[in-house]
Amino acid sequence: MSLLITHKADKIELLKFKIPAMRAFHITWLTFFLCFFSWFGIAPLMPVIREELHLTKGQIGNIMLASVSITLFARIFIGWVCDKIGPRITYTVLLLVGALPVIFIGLSNSYESFLLFRLAIGVIGASFVVTQYHTTLMFNSKVVGTANATVAGWGNLGGGVTQMVMPLIFGVFVANGFAASSAWRLSMMIPGVLLVIMAIVYFFCTKDTMEGNFSSLKRNQQALNTEKGKNTSFFEICKGYRVWLLFLAYAASFGVEITIDNIAALYFKDTFDLSLAQAGIIAGTFGLMNIFARTLGGFISDKVAAKIGLNGRVSVLGIFLLLEGIGIILFSKMGILPLAVITMVLFALFVKMSNGAVFSIVPFVNKKAVGTVSGIVGAGGNAGALLFTAMFKFDGISYQAAFFIIGGAVVVISILTLLLRFSTQETIVPKVSIPLSDGLNG
Repeated sequence: MSLLITHKADKIELLKFKIPAMRAFHITWLTFFLCFFSWFGIAPLMPVIREELHLTKGQIGNIMLASVSITLFARIFIGWVCDKIGPRITYTVLLLVGALPVIFIGLSNSYESFLLFRLAIGVIGASFVVTQYHTTLMFNSKVVGTANATVAGWGNLGGGVTQMVMPLIFGVFVANGFAASSAWRLSMMIPGVLLVIMAIVYFFCTKDTMEGNFSSLKRNQQALNTEKGKNTSFFEICKGYRVWLLFLAYAASFGVEITIDNIAALYFKDTFDLSLAQAGIIAGTFGLMNIFARTLGGFISDKVAAKIGLNGRVSVLGIFLLLEGIGIILFSKMGILPLAVITMVLFALFVKMSNGAVFSIVPFVNKKAVGTVSGIVGAGGNAGALLFTAMFKFDGISYQAAFFIIGGAVVVISILTLLLRFSTQETIVPKVSIPLSDGLNG
């Protein structure tokens, strides 16, 4: 049996916190912000950790790969869980579990132990799927692209802010007499504690849908509008080509984003001989583009779709990806710091807009399995990050060459994305059907 969600917000009213949709909107983006901050909190401190643990370039590459590898599987799993028990309980548990390795990574005293903690921290990257799923349940097709893009974009700001803030937190500990080897460990405890606080906030201050939580909806299902029928299985969803084209598109957009979040501080420090703080500030500008750019991508997608239909969203995505790829290629050729910063900001704009455009399409792929589709497509970002990050691991490939190859790959994927097609009947999705299993008790 499937529950049909009919009451959804048709506009974004930022200051109306009493509306369940807007309360979920704000709490979701703030929670995702802290998840992203925690996920990449260690990245700007890597120059210090590299010296203490005597890490090689290959080992640093493995650490970066670890940070995104487990997220690929976690996102697929979390998307499926969301469909079963709802975003509220899923997010609460994810936050509590994810906080543990963030807090305890300071116990690392070798490459091997650090690698394992970095791997475990990657689980909180699955928070993105819950974020997109929750706003999809709360907002209708008129504004779902903008809503999804905004909460994800403002959340992704954590990746930029952490590049600037974590070195400052580290500096405060050092200024108060702590050795560098202790300061980075203490610094990581702060985001971990914040995750625990947000788990409590999410549980008590949000609802799964405008109509209530999944648990209460199940108890009252006799009084609700329900439809009988076979639920779409995970394997049936995997057979759809559109899911995998969006998987590739998100690999080319968000995969690039988290690759840059991981490598930017090291790249600018080593290439242009900058201090830790200087490199962190420059790297942080990449993430700060999320203030508006991802929202802009979703907004443009919504407006174009209103004019020419859902296939217009596909065209918007293809154009954004093409411009992103060209920008990365140009960035790879910049040997002067100001020009490198300018081109990074330009391609960052299209990276974020592409992210927003991808998830303005996701809610329309399969309305009975939004969580599962979100999980698979979201995992594409991590698959892309794994492939792209791997190129920075090998001594035979320079950072500049790696960026050039990535840019070329994005251009190719932008062309493949245009193969996505939707029928006229699929251009409007007014309702979302949520599978209700007998074991639903969230």
